[in-house]
Amino acid sequence: MAATSEETHEVLSLGPLEIAPDQHLARASGHALTLSIRELKLLTELARRADRIVSREELFELVWERAMRPGDRSVDVYVRKLRVKLDVALPGWYFIHTHFGFGYRLAPQRKPPVA
Repeated sequence: MAATSEETHEVLSLGPLEIAPDQHLARASGHALTLSIRELKLLTELARRADRIVSREELFELVWERAMRPGDRSVDVYVRKLRVKLDVALPGWYFIHTHFGFGYRLAPQRKPPVA
């Protein structure tokens, strides 16, 4: 069977956020975000599971590709970095929600206007 010249590229769209993992690219309202490899991988894995709570352990295994050691806070540190970068790029939006004792959930949500 001959290979086709068309390639399929995964693109994950969540509100004004677009992630193209195959191209190692994330865009906020069309503007490229500057993310580390781990930040992009974490954002991608959360986006693939949008609106679902994902445990810290599952995220660690998906992004770091090994089991998480007890007490490891890497996921929390990278979630914080992502939140800061997303807030700078899209200040009117909130993306990563914390579910204490469970994990994180990616769901785009507009921030209420400040009075």
